[in-house]
Formats: sequence, structure tokens, C-alpha cells
Amino acid sequence: MALKQYGVLKGKAINKIVGQGSSPHYEVHLIDDTTDYRIAVNVKSNLAPSELLYLVIDDFQHPVLANLVHLDKGFTALQSAPNKMALDFIRGNLFDPRQMRPLPHNIPGPDNDLNEKIDAYVQRAIGDERASVYAFGERWGPENGLKDKYFGFQPGNGIHDIHMNQGNVGEFVKDDGVWQDGGLLFHFPGIDKVNVGVGAEIWPEQWVAVFLAFQSQCWHTDDHTGHRLPQCEGVIIPPEKEPNVQIIAALVNPEGEDPGHETVTLINLAPQPVNLSGWFIMDKNKNYSIITGMLLKPGATGVVNLDGQGAQLGNNGGIITLLDPEGLKQHGVSYTKEQALSGWTILF
Repeated sequence: MALKQYGVLKGKAINKIVGQGSSPHYEVHLIDDTTDYRIAVNVKSNLAPSELLYLVIDDFQHPVLANLVHLDKGFTALQSAPNKMALDFIRGNLFDPRQMRPLPHNIPGPDNDLNEKIDAYVQRAIGDERASVYAFGERWGPENGLKDKYFGFQPGNGIHDIHMNQGNVGEFVKDDGVWQDGGLLFHFPGIDKVNVGVGAEIWPEQWVAVFLAFQSQCWHTDDHTGHRLPQCEGVIIPPEKEPNVQIIAALVNPEGEDPGHETVTLINLAPQPVNLSGWFIMDKNKNYSIITGMLLKPGATGVVNLDGQGAQLGNNGGIITLLDPEGLKQHGVSYTKEQALSGWTILF
């Protein structure tokens, strides 16, 4: 069925409550110019194992940011499709899932549990008047006549499912869908000059991303329903083994005409040769180019020349995905407009 009202909430964080109890959620009180909201972030799973997978990226760079920064405050409904600002942990090449780690929500000591990992950036966002918080997930409310049970504002109103929303099991399969994953992003604008004694400091712009998933979820899902695929059985989630073949570079903005001159460079990390004939390169619009006649020896690299009829690499940022003959993602990267310099090859 997928999420009923998927989108992104943008606003100013003014308060928070750390997750506790039998079904803990980290709660954030967010406001826009006229409305109060609550962000409810799962920090513990109801299914075993109970520890959530988490990843914090404190220098997040991705083409989705270029549009996010121009959003109005408040909730914006998003179409669950590529290039619509929606998130998809598998198809959006947001991060390497092997970097995610399980973490309990509450451990004695400082900065060592999931509540504290999230709290560090929420507290900073509360203290910075210029900071914005972006929460991706499912909207609820407004609940007319009801106060919010945590922060007391009326009517109750907010967003939840701030986590991966595909590849589920059991009763949560009903929430499966593609291009509807949750996430928590923090934008801290740069400061050109700050007087510090007799000198000055420059604080660069910073985007921080927090991504969460349940250990019961799967990283191979149907491209239409988001349901887990048979390949999930017996697979460690998230995958621990590096993909045998990876994208290591791309020329996305060649000098002169782009079509027919864009390239993607692959490397074989495995100790055996890999025949890539029948594999695919896919762009952000899900256009495909088939790889033909490429056999990579161990440690060898190969360059795929895109003819302009299939995958095309935009100059304003994009994603590049490597698929095997069954259509399963083997590796993926993203790049921003700033990286797409004319004539320069991007190294991933």
C-alpha cells in the first residue's frame, strides 16, 4: 500500500525529548512561520534485533540538496519517483549501506547510543537560529481538538516513519514502497567572517544526514512495490561484503557535446575475472545502457562509453548505478553540480 502521505517537513527545531519507554521515539518540536509540528524518530525496533541500523554523515553531499534548500517551510508532499526530492536508500545512491551499524538507543555513558547521536545535531540546530531541519517520512494530522501528547501544542500535527520504508517483514509489509524512505537532514548555513579576538574564522556551510533502518529489512526490493525479493534470503542486512565490481570514476561533462562522449569507469576487485557483458549502467532517470564485450581481469579497470541513446549523465548533479543482468543493484554513486566541471573526470 505504501505510505499514505509521504513528504518532507522543513522548519526550525525549538525543543526535543529523548526516546525512552517500551517503544521509544526521539521527539523534536519543529515550527514553521505559523504551525507547530512533532517529528517522531524511531530509536528502537519492535522486531528483533531491536537495535536500529544508523549512519550519520556530517558532510552530506547529494544532488537532492540543490532543491531542498529552496523549499518553503512546512510540509511538502513528494511524489514517490526519481528526481522528485524523494529518498530511496537503494535507488537514490544516498550512501553505502555497508557503513550502517546497529546501535542501542540507551547506553550508560556519553555519546554512545542512538539517542545521543541524534541529540548532538538537534541541540545544535536548536541553538542556531539559521539552522533548518528536514524530516522525510509520513505526515499525520492536523488532529483537530487534540493537543500534542509530548509538547502540548494544538492541534496535534507531525511526521513519522523517519527510516527506511521498504523491504519490510510481517505486519509492516503494508508500508513498503519505492522512493519513500525517511531521513533526517540538518542544514547549517555558512558564516563568512566571525571576529574572534584579533582574527577571524570562516564557518563553511554544512549538511548533516541521519539515516535509519531496521535490521529486519532487506536491501533488495521490487522496483515497483518495494517488497523484498527472493535474493534477500540468507543475505546479511546490510551487506558486509564489498561489491566485486564498482564505479570508480565518470566523465559526466565532457568538453563539447555530451552525448556519445560521457564515460563511466569500473574496477574489478575480485580475485577472479568478471564478464560484464549484459550488465547495465543506469542514470537518475532510470535510462539504461547495456555493457557489451567487457571482461575485467582481477584488479583491472574498464571504461564504458555511453552512446547517448540510453543512460545520460546530467551536468546539474545525478546518480550512476551499476546493475547486473538480473537488474539487481551492485554499486551506485552520486555527484553534485559543483563536481561536474567541464572536461574533468569525477573520482568517487
